[in-house]
Amino acid sequence: MSAHVSLAVLGRLAPYIRPVLGRLLGAVAAALGAMLAGLGIPLLIQRIVDGPVAHQDRCALVLLSGGVLALGMIEAGLIYCRRMLVARPSTDIEKRMRADFYYHLQHLPVAFHDRWPSGQLLSRAISDLTTIRRFVAFSGIFLVVNALTVLIGLVVLLVIAPVFGMLTVIMAVPMVVLCQRHERRYRLTARRAQDQVGDLATIVEESTLGIRVLKSFGHGPRATRKFLAQARELRRTELTRAYLLATLWTLIIALPELTLAAMLAIGGYAVAAGSLSLGTVVGAVTILSYLRWPLDTLGWLVADTSNAAAASARYWEVRDSVTAVADPPAPRPPAHPVRGALQLEGVRFQYPGAGTEVLRGVDLEIRPGETVALVGATGSGKTTLTALIPRLADVTGGRILLDGVDVRELALAQLRTIVASAFEDAVLFSVSVRENVTLGAPEAGEDEVRRALRVAHAEEFVDALPWGLDTRIGERGLTLSGGQRQRLALARAVLGNPAVLVLDDPLSALDVHTEAEVEAALRRVLRDVTALVVAHRPSTVRLADRVALLAEGRIAAMGTHAELLAEVPRYRRLLSTLEAPARHAPARDAAVPP
Repeated sequence: MSAHVSLAVLGRLAPYIRPVLGRLLGAVAAALGAMLAGLGIPLLIQRIVDGPVAHQDRCALVLLSGGVLALGMIEAGLIYCRRMLVARPSTDIEKRMRADFYYHLQHLPVAFHDRWPSGQLLSRAISDLTTIRRFVAFSGIFLVVNALTVLIGLVVLLVIAPVFGMLTVIMAVPMVVLCQRHERRYRLTARRAQDQVGDLATIVEESTLGIRVLKSFGHGPRATRKFLAQARELRRTELTRAYLLATLWTLIIALPELTLAAMLAIGGYAVAAGSLSLGTVVGAVTILSYLRWPLDTLGWLVADTSNAAAASARYWEVRDSVTAVADPPAPRPPAHPVRGALQLEGVRFQYPGAGTEVLRGVDLEIRPGETVALVGATGSGKTTLTALIPRLADVTGGRILLDGVDVRELALAQLRTIVASAFEDAVLFSVSVRENVTLGAPEAGEDEVRRALRVAHAEEFVDALPWGLDTRIGERGLTLSGGQRQRLALARAVLGNPAVLVLDDPLSALDVHTEAEVEAALRRVLRDVTALVVAHRPSTVRLADRVALLAEGRIAAMGTHAELLAEVPRYRRLLSTLEAPARHAPARDAAVPP
């Protein structure tokens, strides 16, 4: 049962193996040829002992000794060929699997990444694929080759000395049974260890990225205890795996040793009685000694096959996840020219596994060139709504129209060229400032980049960096202040002159002085685009032509800022809660030291 499951999981590697199958079969043939060449040496030794040694024939001794040397050279040459044949295809399989894995991750919905710890994804993309490559390059080949070598060796023993052949068969049967019994337990333990490695990687990553928070709250000792507890669990699992492997190895080594001792005892008695030649005994003992490596590695190969099966299962867990947001089969072209008219009709959204809908029928129309501020209490679904326009997630009901075309009918690449986004959590990457800003428009020239930086009021601090635009930003941009990161994210959004801007509280990390300057620049940009701006500050609300109040999953009120203040008590109460923290907010745009 377990062997069937392992084969079924490993069988899913077939599409990756098929293009390089010829070279892999060549490697199998070379490995088998090397084994057979090595297996031929004991037969020549038998001839040497019973022929030239027994009859003192020096010429025949030289000839047969040359045959042994030739077989040894052939074996060495074929081993070299096997390594050369297998190196390129195995790494090619690993490369293509890793590329497909990464590509699939990019196309999975945001909800998937919210559920999966990054450490688990990291361990699948690196260590699990390394395990699979090792199986393809070595374990899988020698599992076949060693099994054939043992089978051929048994046939040879049965031919030259049936008694010795039967002894070896009697030893091999319990070895196979014991290996099968241990394989299932080992496979389950190996899978548990791989999952725990992923959990441990997640803890390390989170602790590294959140080191400032851990230190500032004095959480370091508790984080260390959590890490050590997880590390101890992994250690216990690894010790269980080591115990199972040690038991398996003990059986695999002990049984051939017992067989060899029995063979020497029976062979010595037969030679003394004259019923068996010395050369036959020496040849049989040499054959069994030669089979020791294929037999001894059986346990390791079975264990490594189990590791590869577990790694493959973990890999396909992610690859089998449904890509909910995908290009339509026949994408429609966007309107030409793009006007940027947005219309939300009865938009509903429910997160997978959630019991209630976040959005329960949002109706909203944004005219071309108009800026609408989206205001609502915490948890009302503002950020969720902004994610639906560029299709970071898809609506579960209703539709979103861009110039009269459902956004689900547009190619994702085209849609995300028309619609640019900037989020409250300004994520930057460990590349240069220029590469971060031109992420969505890599062909942008120097003048365009400079214009975007001026709009975001970021040009001055970028020029003050050691290498200006070519300064490499540290991991997640942590060498910059929160306001600097947010301004670069804003510059990234406005670069390329998108027709629609979706901004999730773009001014939240700016101090009062910088906020006023960025607001002035934003006003110039917003004159030419359609914009939906999530507002957590009254100053952001004032950038908008109209304001939409989101409450209970619907648009509860719509109008200008002045109209809503005068006519909607709920809006006045909400705005008063926004004004209080804004009045007392400290300046937050000072650079954070690296």
